[in-house]
Amino acid sequence: MTSANEPFEFDIGDDLKITKTTRRAAGGGTWVCGTIAGHRFDALVFPEHAECEEFELGKSRISKLWLQRLEDKRVVFNWDRGLDLDAQTDLDRAIVDFLAAGLADLTYAN
Repeated sequence: MTSANEPFEFDIGDDLKITKTTRRAAGGGTWVCGTIAGHRFDALVFPEHAECEEFELGKSRISKLWLQRLEDKRVVFNWDRGLDLDAQTDLDRAIVDFLAAGLADLTYAN
């Protein structure tokens, strides 16, 4: 596990583990829970882009993303149809960027 203050020397995503996916019955989307790089995350991911661009984390198809560092249980990022808490370290930002770049594709791959 990498400490929040230490540089990371591995490719983000090498240890990505999806622990649970739950498709929502109403409103669409899928809750995705998992771990990555010493962090735990919960994300609400959709197969299509949001009608209101401000509700989506970039072009990720993620409307909610919560990220917690396991080492100290600190929440280090939170997006809930808008930014609530920005990434706290370079590692946190790299994890958010990695999830934003491919979690929806991974979730909805057929």
